Amino acid sequence: MNYTDRQRRLIWRICALVLDYPHPRTLVMLPDLVEASHELPTPVGDQLRKFCDHATHADPLVLAQHYVETFDLRRRSSLHLTYYAYGDTRKRGGALLMMKQAYRRAGVVMDEQELPDYLPVVLEFSATTDPLAGGRILARHRAVLELLRLSLHESESPYADILDALCSTLRPLTTTDRAEIQVLAADGPPEEEVGLDPYAIDPTLHDNAQLLPTPAFPTGGPQ
Repeated sequence: MNYTDRQRRLIWRICALVLDYPHPRTLVMLPDLVEASHELPTPVGDQLRKFCDHATHADPLVLAQHYVETFDLRRRSSLHLTYYAYGDTRKRGGALLMMKQAYRRAGVVMDEQELPDYLPVVLEFSATTDPLAGGRILARHRAVLELLRLSLHESESPYADILDALCSTLRPLTTTDRAEIQVLAADGPPEEEVGLDPYAIDPTLHDNAQLLPTPAFPTGGPQ
């Protein structure tokens, strides 16, 4: 679907916030996210509001438990994009470094303990700092995002609506993407190797992986 730049960045910003761990500081923003989503066309606006409605009415402890079970305990639904192709290996360190350099070129300096491939970080960067560089990162991981989307649908997770919305902003899948999806789905992430410095690579580090402190969501979406 064709979106304006403002619409695409608004979708990325909402996705960034709701794909992060459901802290109370994020949950209180849900009414603002719903209001902002009314700027978006169907079906993406409906998809985002459906998840926000679910999160609004869910028990916070149950929501947090589902988040951990979905994104931390299932290898094929990690929110760390490079984990799918490289697992916890030396090659992943190089991929993370390239992403961190893209952030640095845009003026964003991340803490050494933050992982630049954490999807909410990528989306926050894309929405608020450099949509071109961020869009390239998302496009480079198109197959991974589609695999994540399919995995969430398979598990009937409410987060599937968020990935549907996100993937609607990306380029169509290519034959190469589809082949990559098949390989990733069949093989899973590679086995662990030693020597992963300078990153402590752990797909469960969602609590520390923040590009910037979560600000109050501006009415009407990002400018």
